[in-house]
Amino acid sequence: MRLSRALQEKLMDVRLRDKLLAEGKLTKEEVKKFLDGTADEAKNATYTDENSDED
Repeated sequence: MRLSRALQEKLMDVRLRDKLLAEGKLTKEEVKKFLDGTADEAKNATYTDENSDED
């Protein structure tokens, strides 16, 4: 089961997703279903200040 999940996540990798959509190997509906099934992790995000002078 873990291999199946890993392969599914690989198909949805943003680096491959657009290519697979263009080739017709993935549908927009499949992408939407996958994204709707993922948890919102925004609360765990860490933000940094790009203009910080710290080294």
